[in-house]
Amino acid sequence: MVVLSKIYTRTGDAGETALGNGTRVPKHALRVSAYGTVDETNATVGLARLHATDEMAAALARISNDLFDLGADLCTPDRHLDSTLSYTPLRMIETQVARLEAEIDVMNARLQPLRSFILPGGSALAAQLHLCRTISRRAERMVVELAAVEDVNPEAVKYLNRLSDWFFVAGRIANNDGKDDVLWVPGLTR
Repeated sequence: MVVLSKIYTRTGDAGETALGNGTRVPKHALRVSAYGTVDETNATVGLARLHATDEMAAALARISNDLFDLGADLCTPDRHLDSTLSYTPLRMIETQVARLEAEIDVMNARLQPLRSFILPGGSALAAQLHLCRTISRRAERMVVELAAVEDVNPEAVKYLNRLSDWFFVAGRIANNDGKDDVLWVPGLTR
């Protein structure tokens, strides 16, 4: 259980922050940037939820919770675990990835195959989901970069990879099941 009785602590005033295991690192550390970008993704999910209803809103709520799980996973590196850690670190698991895949498959079954790239936009929800997609892709790139130099749970990388696909397909669903997608016309404005 998290208890926040005071929001500011002044412990980060010198440009450092604490990881989940208490280790102090610079705020510009790649790990901090990676889970910070996951948090940024989550903020855009909150904006998308303003435009969503019913099943889409419920799915976005699950994803928002997953993104907090992912941030918790990323902020506690495996190789620095200390036997004195008072809790079991939260880790992304295969079933979270599988749920995204199943949801993508259900949504995709409603859509006609793409015959052109699509531009971000259409409905307000679709535009917001495309923003979620691009920020989650950035988070994925950062986590993959982090995984090249530090231990990272492989399910975290898989989750982010599927998540951006989920946002893409959900954006098409939000555009009247793809009927209102904005198609790219190569060279249109030359």
